[in-house]
Amino acid sequence: MLKWALIFAVVAIIAGALGFTGIAGAAAGVAKILFFLFLVVFLVVLVLGMGIFKGVTGK
Repeated sequence: MLKWALIFAVVAIIAGALGFTGIAGAAAGVAKILFFLFLVVFLVVLVLGMGIFKGVTGK
């Protein structure tokens, strides 16, 4: 997911540099959504992992 966010960010930068502002804006929007979705999933997995780790080790 983070890989796709980076790809869309690069597409947005290249499109913006070439003057394709509509495509650049759309690609930047998609990259932003994917990045925040990645952050949410990462935090959920981190919290669940910490809970499982505490349950297994008993600490």
